[in-house]
Order: sequence, then structure tokens, then C-alpha cells
Amino acid sequence: MKLPQSFYTRPNVVQIAQELLGKYLYTNHDGILTGGMIVETEAYSGVNDKACHAHMNRRTQRTEIMYHEGGVAYVYLVYGIYNLFNIITNVEGQADAVLVRAIEPEVGVEEMLLRRNMASIKPNLTAGPGVLSIALGINRKHYGTPLTGETIWIEDKGVEVPAESIAVGPRIGVDYAGDDALLPWRFWLKGNKWVSRKG
Repeated sequence: MKLPQSFYTRPNVVQIAQELLGKYLYTNHDGILTGGMIVETEAYSGVNDKACHAHMNRRTQRTEIMYHEGGVAYVYLVYGIYNLFNIITNVEGQADAVLVRAIEPEVGVEEMLLRRNMASIKPNLTAGPGVLSIALGINRKHYGTPLTGETIWIEDKGVEVPAESIAVGPRIGVDYAGDDALLPWRFWLKGNKWVSRKG
């Protein structure tokens, strides 16, 4: 079952980031379906989070989509090469987001290997937000794409993820955020080999 708009518009981005574990992220480009189970996420809260692009109500051409109603894609470039896929949450004006850091591949693996220029399947195929986007064919043209449509979407397939199976730790690469860099807002499935960083 495709997640409805109401899943994304709830106010607690940290809760949503945890609940996305075990859900399935899919893309459909020209009839080619790729995707898999989300195994690692990070939460970002626009109101009070120095690590969030929209902290202090920054509104730029890049961050404008963050202020839209939840349920759309926020895709931005890092290091000049990687597009990172984020899910906007909360109501219009709040600028909360969840970064999807890793999936466990399920469908379209051959296509993912082609996109990643890899000969065989290994955990680094989709472990990490930059390579994940390459494998799924996500780039900045998908900025603002509704997640209730037919291009990028997330499904609930009834996978139960008990709390004791979820590892919690600080987010990665946000040292500039001071104390907020220590917030325990990264979530991943314990023991899953597709997670980008275990600790």
C-alpha cells in the first residue's frame, strides 16, 4: 500500500524517520522499476535544528521546497557530484525533512548495477545517500516530485520493525551544527548489511 499524504504531514519528523524503516522506496523511470526496503534514515527539523538547511527560516532557491506541505521530494547536490534524496514532512511552512541514507535492494537490481557501473551486487550498491540516488535514478529534476505519484513513492508492505531492532545515533556529516550535531536523530536497522555506517 502506497503511503498516503497524511503519513508525511504529521508534526513529529523524528517519529516519521523511525517509522520509515521497513517501508519500501520505489522509483519508476520510463517503465523501469527499482527500489527496496529503507534501512537507514536521518531526521531534520526546520524550527530548532542547526543541521537543517532551513534553520532560522532560511528561504533560498534550494530550500524553498522544504516549506511546502509534506509528501514531496527535496533533492540537493553535495560535493558537486551526489544528489541526496529527502522527504519533506509536516504542514506547509515547517520545513522538516527526512534524509533516506540506505535501502536494501529488492527490485530492479540489474538496472541499479548499470546505473552504478558495478559488475556484481555488494552492500555499497545502495548504502549511502549519494549512491542510493544514483542506483534509483534520482536527481535534481525530481526536486518537488510528489511522493504519492507514479515516479517516486514509498509503500507499506506490512513489515513490522520492533523498537529493539532500531539503532539510534547522531547524524553523519553535520559537525558544523554544534550541539545539534549530537542529536540522536539517525536511525538504522541493527545488523543490516546495507546500512551505510554501523556506528
